[in-house]
Amino acid sequence: MRYAVFTGLIEEIGSVTGVRKSGDGAIIHIRCADVLQGTRIGDSISINGACQTVTDIGDGFFSAFASRVTLSVTTLGRFRQGTRVNLERALSPQSRLGGHIVQGHVDGKGIVSSVDRDSRGSSYAVSCGRELSKYIVGKGSVAVDGISLTVVSAHERGFSLYLIPESLDKTTAGDWKNGDEVNIEVDILAKYVEKMLSVRDENETEARDLIFKKKLIEEGFV
Repeated sequence: MRYAVFTGLIEEIGSVTGVRKSGDGAIIHIRCADVLQGTRIGDSISINGACQTVTDIGDGFFSAFASRVTLSVTTLGRFRQGTRVNLERALSPQSRLGGHIVQGHVDGKGIVSSVDRDSRGSSYAVSCGRELSKYIVGKGSVAVDGISLTVVSAHERGFSLYLIPESLDKTTAGDWKNGDEVNIEVDILAKYVEKMLSVRDENETEARDLIFKKKLIEEGFV
């Protein structure tokens, strides 16, 4: 099994030139330039935060096959000709980790619920379900459409972001408007913490049960 890691620092904005149904999924063709450098068939590229394997490369484009599951879980199922997408190649051993660890495994979709632009940047509110929001904390990291971002504030129904002009210029975030769906990948560290805590709770429960059973035996109830 191949494993790719990304930083959430977008290298290039590409453009979808075509989507063709293929079996239970679809082949997506994307026009780009920078991410083609050094890329070979079989390599991984994050497309709006979803890790996809390059199936074909040509002059100024690459293609990837998105499975039925990917199309349903992410926004890739809404791609049309002309859709602008965030692109990032997988990390190489020589790469600098400038964002945060992003796997390219989209956890779910959120909805941009408000946009407030000012002279210094743009504020966004993103709504999502509890299954995602429980992993998101203020000042923590989250990947939205593949972009590594710092959460301004978080609550049970979503979170807020603030993007500076640099981020707006180099990603598709400047295109976001009310009602748009976006891909969300929560910080993998939050999942590890949850897992460790659940294992600890299970161990503590098991230990209490053993003590209780021992006490029953000592008192002659078992």
